[in-house]
Amino acid sequence: MSNPKQLSVQALQWSGHSLKVLDQRLLPEQIRYDEYQDAAGVTEAIASMRVRGAPAIGIAAAYGVVLSVQQHYPNSDWQTAVNQDIEQLAASRPTAVNLFWALDKMRAALASNPAEPLTVLEQLAIQIHADDTAANHAMGERGADVIGDAKAVLTHCNAGALATGGYGTALGVIRSLHKRGKLENVYADETRPWLQGARLTVWELAQDGIPATLIADSAAAWLMKSGKVDWIIVGADRIAANGDVANKIGTYSLAVLAKQHGVKVMVAAPSSTFDFSMENGDAIEIEQRNPKELLPECYLQADSLVNAWNPVFDVTPAELITAIVTERGVVLNPGQHGVRSLMP
Repeated sequence: MSNPKQLSVQALQWSGHSLKVLDQRLLPEQIRYDEYQDAAGVTEAIASMRVRGAPAIGIAAAYGVVLSVQQHYPNSDWQTAVNQDIEQLAASRPTAVNLFWALDKMRAALASNPAEPLTVLEQLAIQIHADDTAANHAMGERGADVIGDAKAVLTHCNAGALATGGYGTALGVIRSLHKRGKLENVYADETRPWLQGARLTVWELAQDGIPATLIADSAAAWLMKSGKVDWIIVGADRIAANGDVANKIGTYSLAVLAKQHGVKVMVAAPSSTFDFSMENGDAIEIEQRNPKELLPECYLQADSLVNAWNPVFDVTPAELITAIVTERGVVLNPGQHGVRSLMP
């Protein structure tokens, strides 16, 4: 099987017998691909944030299922073993709905008892990957249409080719804007505590020849106050039926600040990010990561009085969002309309 269209930045590379994952923890100092040949390895790559970003997590999980079939088929209990691997993949990260969406599609294909399960599941995983890239290009153009002649945007975390099948969601909109020649400034938050903006976003934009300006997260309010930014563009890990959006921690505070300063907020996400089973964002599980990711070594002793609270995501209410953009269409002012009009 061939890879989806090659791009300048690729988080995932499928070889036909293994999945190569760009270890995003090492960027930008080191570009290293780790190669996985079983579902357990892919599960660990997702949990450890070697691969991150909701769409990319879903794609990686789909390939993980293919690797599981390669490992276990045609043993007599191969379907049981594959389903166990799917459960492990599902447990790797709790918030990104794309993970469960992709695994559900793979599980349904498996349940149909195809005559050639490996071929069918591999083709499906490759299709999931290619469809995501195509969706990113579509939403990039739709988002650019909405933003129009805006001169400067701010983005948070990394919602680019590194977080998706390719091109990106928020960065897909930015790429499309840049191609139209209107965009003058792209600001990127550092995005504490993993520094996805500092390590990934500005690096990725530079790979495409797009100038970017890095700011500390705490500088965003003053940037808006100064009138230097027109739109905030972010991705999403889960969107509830009323338009509430779970995204990287810090997104909610940006939306509150944007409301104060008259800056517009766009969420760009594929339709696989929508969870219509959730009426609002209150039901979204927020992943809590290990406090060790925040604490200096001196506070990691058993008798330390210092702990850390480390939520990875927050939920932005729909009323603070100007537009939600998908490959299917755009919802303006989702706080008034919700997003059910985008249901398949």
